[in-house]
Amino acid sequence: MNPSQKFLEKLGLKDPVEEEKIPLESNGGSDRRDFLKQSLGGITLGSLFLSRPEEILEHSTSKVNKFSAPSDLKITDMKYAVVMNGNGRCPVIKIETNQGIVGLGEVRDGADWRYALFLKSRIKGMNPTSVDLLFRRIKQFGFHARQGGGVCAVEMALWDLAGKAYNVPAYQLLGGKFRDKVRLYADTPQEKDSTVFAEKMRVRMKDKGFTFLKMDFGIELVKDIPGAIVNGNFWDVGRQWSNEPMSYGAMAHPLTQVQITEKGLEAIFLYIEKVRNVVGYEIPLASDHYGHFDLNNAIRLGQAVEKFRLAWLEDMIPWQFTSQLKEIKTAINTPLCTGEDIYLKEEFIKLCDTQSVDIVHPDLATSGGLLETKKIGDYAEEKGIAMAMHFAGLPISFMANVHCAAATLNVVGLENHSIDVPYWTKLVKTVDGKPLYENGFAAVPDSPGLGIELNEEEMKQHLAPDNKTFFEPTPEWDNIRSWDRLWS
Repeated sequence: MNPSQKFLEKLGLKDPVEEEKIPLESNGGSDRRDFLKQSLGGITLGSLFLSRPEEILEHSTSKVNKFSAPSDLKITDMKYAVVMNGNGRCPVIKIETNQGIVGLGEVRDGADWRYALFLKSRIKGMNPTSVDLLFRRIKQFGFHARQGGGVCAVEMALWDLAGKAYNVPAYQLLGGKFRDKVRLYADTPQEKDSTVFAEKMRVRMKDKGFTFLKMDFGIELVKDIPGAIVNGNFWDVGRQWSNEPMSYGAMAHPLTQVQITEKGLEAIFLYIEKVRNVVGYEIPLASDHYGHFDLNNAIRLGQAVEKFRLAWLEDMIPWQFTSQLKEIKTAINTPLCTGEDIYLKEEFIKLCDTQSVDIVHPDLATSGGLLETKKIGDYAEEKGIAMAMHFAGLPISFMANVHCAAATLNVVGLENHSIDVPYWTKLVKTVDGKPLYENGFAAVPDSPGLGIELNEEEMKQHLAPDNKTFFEPTPEWDNIRSWDRLWS
């Protein structure tokens, strides 16, 4: 038996010479020789007999879609661009490889792109499909709030790369999906006039199809009402977002000794009542941004609004005060929620073990990325606690959240914070051609990786005014210049 005959036998095919001896069977004009030619992509019997086995194999697989050689992938570069999300800055990164596959990630909204580029030298030359290995290598360089943004951006990009390398969606690499679409809750920026705000909520619900809403309310709304706030003559409670030293915004809530009076609580009550009357009670209505005051006033506010059956009260005091959160949770009947500024699962574990919250609320761009956030959700689920996902970035991070939410059982909703940014959905293109979200739900894509590509022409129109860098090489970040091990 010659080599070609042996090779044909392995393929389960007959020698064409021997095949000629077998009577032909009629089958709609096809015979065994036709079938053989179709099976091997049209190669003729004569050339099949005369070809070497490796030539036959090359021809027969010529139309097979080859994606990559995952074991040989190496990270070659990291590039960035800072894109405006309305008035906010969101750095986007690309991690490039030796095989031309690119992974997309996004640094937490409002954070610095350097948090990600600082990590390039720690992962350059390594295989991006070893996501957990690389994450463990860089996670020491993240921290709570925006300082976790760089690590998370890299982790997102690695899952995007791994999915593209293996031709599977990111959720599949996390263990598969529990849902085909993810419910979104619509954030709505605060308005002084409750009638104007209620109309914005109505539009989100009736015209845009959202089935879950979130509103802001708190002492900023009533600061100009005489007698609504105690200690407002010292603290400027309208500067909640200031971070200047010794300002109201930079002072931890319990340290301000700001109090809400009964008059202030009544004004807040009437504001929420008007919104609830427009929204109704079938729609979940979550809440956020109350101002900086201590746990006693948090309890008073929580009890004052119990009638409205809000989905949750979010970040009433800083997340670090675990025992105080536990006290608030015990004293009120509205679910308590926190977590958007927590980095890694360990602090979430403390909140869950002490039953200090009803809902954990990680921001995937701070909490550690897709896998770490799924671990947070899974741990909370075991403790009987739900998970909502905070999000206020661009579509890159949004799709990372969608994949994580699809793969995590106890997710009740994912935030959409950019409904009023007209170009937001144009910044990327979905691989499957479907919209990013529709009628308050995000479809979970089956495309490889995160399932999106950048619309670079659109992005170029919205770069940060003081940084027009657009995915240029970054050789200045190639080399490690420190010894990073945390033990001797």
